[in-house]
Amino acid sequence: MKSIPNILTFIRLLAGVMMFLFLAAAAGGVPYVSERLTPDSQFALERWALIAFVLACITDFFDGWLARKLDAVSIWGAILDPIGDKILICGAILGLAALGPQPQIAIPFALILFREFAVSALREGVAPKGVKIPVTFLAKCKTALQMVAIAAELLVGSWAAWGLNADPDVLGVATNIAHGILWIAALVTLWTGAQYWHKAHVAIGDD
Repeated sequence: MKSIPNILTFIRLLAGVMMFLFLAAAAGGVPYVSERLTPDSQFALERWALIAFVLACITDFFDGWLARKLDAVSIWGAILDPIGDKILICGAILGLAALGPQPQIAIPFALILFREFAVSALREGVAPKGVKIPVTFLAKCKTALQMVAIAAELLVGSWAAWGLNADPDVLGVATNIAHGILWIAALVTLWTGAQYWHKAHVAIGDD
């Protein structure tokens, strides 16, 4: 039973990779696969990408909850959990970018990627000094916001693949809502990054 949280984390890692491959293939970026795609199979890949993303997001909640519930918190879980989050979020962003130019979401996506890589580098840089930067509650909310925002962007990006209402006005409203959530997620992401940098500066001092 105590291995279940780590199994869920591995599922999230796998789902994140598969989601990216689905989007890359649908965008024409996978040799020997993309060139053989029909419009229907391309739509199927877009649908599976969203399904894989949502599945991964669900495991993100349950692996941590079960680890605490079963008293199964492990070193491997602590290492792999943030890696799984980074692969999922960054993979989705890169996969969506591969589908084609999307200037409306380029800036918030770039801000999210910048923060994620910067904080990862910060943690690695301060670790030799014995400084730990624990995950804050706001940072957990940030991750949840990112997941909701990216799921929304995946949905509007694959709108036709799901056979949803073809009315441009309906799609326009859905797209604006998705973009709004994404911008909120990007701003919260930057704020939590600034908090981490401040904590690291205070802990290290002027060294």
